Amino acid sequence: MRIGAVRQTVAVLRTFTRFLFATGVTGSDLTGCVPSVSGIRFDGLPKAVDQDSVHALLGGCVLARPVGRRDHAILLLMVRLGLRAVEIARMQLGDIDWRAGVLDVRGKGGRRDRLPLPADVGQALADYLLLARRACSCRSVFLAASGEPVGMSRNAVVFVSRAASARAGLAVVGGHRLRHTVGTELLRRGASLHEIGEVLRQSDQMTTSVYAKIDERSLRLAVRPWPAR
Repeated sequence: MRIGAVRQTVAVLRTFTRFLFATGVTGSDLTGCVPSVSGIRFDGLPKAVDQDSVHALLGGCVLARPVGRRDHAILLLMVRLGLRAVEIARMQLGDIDWRAGVLDVRGKGGRRDRLPLPADVGQALADYLLLARRACSCRSVFLAASGEPVGMSRNAVVFVSRAASARAGLAVVGGHRLRHTVGTELLRRGASLHEIGEVLRQSDQMTTSVYAKIDERSLRLAVRPWPAR
């Protein structure tokens, strides 16, 4: 069982013991008897998806339909720039600087970053805005597919990659795995850990250091050759 699953089980047990004490079933609070679960931070490997899976996710979007163009643009923002669902949901029309080719990203905790806008991502955004987005006064880039023309919620953006996974016949590929895919692809193309952290907008270098585990070029320098017989 994974550490995360064990920790979730422990949390449930602690809640249950508090309930027993609060309802008088037990004479004392037994929460402290439930042991903590220790684990090493970043003990796993980045879980990226291969390029065939990426193509399958993008290829499942029906561009003849407005929602297909919208979802295609959203998925490209995830697989090319590593944007989080909340960042995509917060995108405003004024955040795209078409002349400079940059995108203003509204991140967590009020953080603002400017990222270069790749040509394919820009083209997908332009196609959606010009050909598929409903005309309205809402300034959100991505609108809900039905009902009042309002911006998509974070949960609605999360569902885009989940629905694309189902169409492609893949296990659920969430936004976090797509961020790992961006980081892994950047590393494969020769980017440094610092550059990966800048693209993924990670303020903690320890978070980016997880990619050092799959940096084969650097790891080879740290491995001593096995002595010959």
